[in-house]
Amino acid sequence: MKKLILTLIAALGIVTGVHAAQGGLAWDKAPNRTNDLASLQNGAKLFVNYCLGCHSAAFMRYNRLQDIGISEQQIKDNLLFTTERVGDVMKANIDPRQAKEWFGANPPDLTLVARSRAGHGGTGADYLYTYLRTYYRDDTKATGWNNLTFPSVGMPNVLWELQGNRRPVYDKVEQHGHEVEVFKGWEQLSPGAMTPLQYDQAVGDLVNYLQWMAEPAQNTRVRVGVWVLLFLVMALVFVWRLNAAFWKDVK
Repeated sequence: MKKLILTLIAALGIVTGVHAAQGGLAWDKAPNRTNDLASLQNGAKLFVNYCLGCHSAAFMRYNRLQDIGISEQQIKDNLLFTTERVGDVMKANIDPRQAKEWFGANPPDLTLVARSRAGHGGTGADYLYTYLRTYYRDDTKATGWNNLTFPSVGMPNVLWELQGNRRPVYDKVEQHGHEVEVFKGWEQLSPGAMTPLQYDQAVGDLVNYLQWMAEPAQNTRVRVGVWVLLFLVMALVFVWRLNAAFWKDVK
């Protein structure tokens, strides 16, 4: 038993050491506004305008956007390209062969990305919220862009016109006898169409939509679950009293 405990402690130390060695940028907490229809609608607009050109959402149909308050006519007028119909799934228009040639890999489907990207740093929404806000110019890369959350990423910053151009600023500190660079903040090189606060809010809306798209029934499931639990609590009281009435004469 003692050997087993020591083995588990050693294994935990190894795992902790691996996480410490990996380091990386801490993920920011994403705003959770999946009940905010205005946020979801703006996120859907951003997704169609900036993401759907390369990334598909092959498990989501356009007409499902009616669940977040977008009418069928609004979908047709504002979110569909010329060849799509309102009942179609959200498929990217890019040729997969061209995408692989340009970016080195075919852009992944984003239907479930807000769930699949969860890790020890936080939820998938936290990862996406941090990732979309940590792009910077890097002329050594083929796309001209790099990312602190996903170094050497193949995807360029599609939101750069909104965010503007930035570069990371580092402080040099001494750790374990070695001088290392620690991320300090950002220097804005040129402004975008949005202020930094507006951009963060827009990315929050986009991430909210990605969260909703990964499980459109989540809010309904939670709401129904609360009522089910309340019902079970009330039923438990009645069953407990009924059981006491049945057994009172036996006692």
